[in-house]
Amino acid sequence: MASTHDLTWKVAPHLDRHLVFPLLEFLQERQLYNDEEILKAKIELLSETNMVDYAMDIHKSLYHTDQVPQEMIDRRVEVVARLKSLEESAAPLISFLQNAALVQELRPDKQYNIQMLNERYQIGADQIEALYQYAKFQFECGNYSGAADYLYQYRALCTNPERSLSALWGKLAAEVLMQNWDIALEELNRLKEIIDSKNFASPLTQLQNRIWLMHWSLFIFFNHENGRNGIIDLFFHDRYLNAIQTNAHHLLRYLATAVVVNKRRRNVLKDLIKVIQQEQYCYKDPITEFLECLYVNYDFEGAQTKLCECEQVILNDPFLGKRVEEGNFVTVPLRDEFLENARLFIFETYCRIHQCIDISTLAEKMNMSYDEAERFIVNLVRSSKLDAKIDSVSGTLVMSTNHINVHEQIIESLKNLNMRTYMLAKNIVEPAQAAAQASAAAR
Repeated sequence: MASTHDLTWKVAPHLDRHLVFPLLEFLQERQLYNDEEILKAKIELLSETNMVDYAMDIHKSLYHTDQVPQEMIDRRVEVVARLKSLEESAAPLISFLQNAALVQELRPDKQYNIQMLNERYQIGADQIEALYQYAKFQFECGNYSGAADYLYQYRALCTNPERSLSALWGKLAAEVLMQNWDIALEELNRLKEIIDSKNFASPLTQLQNRIWLMHWSLFIFFNHENGRNGIIDLFFHDRYLNAIQTNAHHLLRYLATAVVVNKRRRNVLKDLIKVIQQEQYCYKDPITEFLECLYVNYDFEGAQTKLCECEQVILNDPFLGKRVEEGNFVTVPLRDEFLENARLFIFETYCRIHQCIDISTLAEKMNMSYDEAERFIVNLVRSSKLDAKIDSVSGTLVMSTNHINVHEQIIESLKNLNMRTYMLAKNIVEPAQAAAQASAAAR
């Protein structure tokens, strides 16, 4: 099953080829595929980049040789010559941008900057274009830091909206590859703003840009501290949810995972289930099937089976299976959070439809030992103030018949809040109206 649910082949076409390398590295580390397959995939990706030295190293590993094809050697000479040529073309502008005192002369007005650079420093459109080509070439060589800097500076001078958008995509890719998650999130939000407001040549082009943005965002959202809120906000946005349901159904895995592990966003669970049901004939995996078993079919045995499969899916997914070393131990934080919350979902759902629950049965449904289940329930009852008690003699959990669930409590609170708001408004408005009438009478 390891490679059965692998989405790399679906995700990769929507990524810049440089962004595919981290995914291949993960798959190689997890040994989901034959090493030879991964190395061949890397060489194929590298063939369209300028990372010739890296390609040579992989060729040597793949074919167990110290020799490389002549075409690789010739390609390296060509890349070095082209890099030198671009560097010379962009040199006047790069020299200017590296001088902090001169950069002070730049203003937010791009037209002023272009005119000033031309008049005072003889730097024109050709040099600005050369900076873009140099930045792009640096990116293709794998120098992401240099590329990010030059693309940022280029966008401050660029007056062509299409070229500026292209530079922003490049800047986002570079920041992701350097794992600068805060900056990457800022660039992602800039891109979203442009994509949502820009007049594209066709609606299909705009749709494709949204789909690209969501795929690229996976790197950020599953690494940034606020990413789990970010992915829910973005993917549940009407236009982006429509894009998922039109041509990127597999992204439901990541949306579903984010909802399960995000305790503060349980309010979107109902909407998620609805989408999963609508798209079940286009896409399903153990994560979406787990939620369907539990909340649509109330199939607890099926949910338990799918939960075991969910663990493997998470461990083998490049975005979800991130490992963290703690001393001599290696943990997968998202896997642990998912299992904990999934068991909570099973527990809550089971409790809603049963008044007296056998703990051993519950342990079986949550894939736990009896002792683990009992501790889990005790902690849950304490922390959630659940109106229930454990009968240790009979080994059962007895729910109170007077128990009001959390949703009912919230609804009651809102009713009270509405009444208090109404009374407050009434107490303010009525004296004001009376004063106004008195004033009018006095006149």
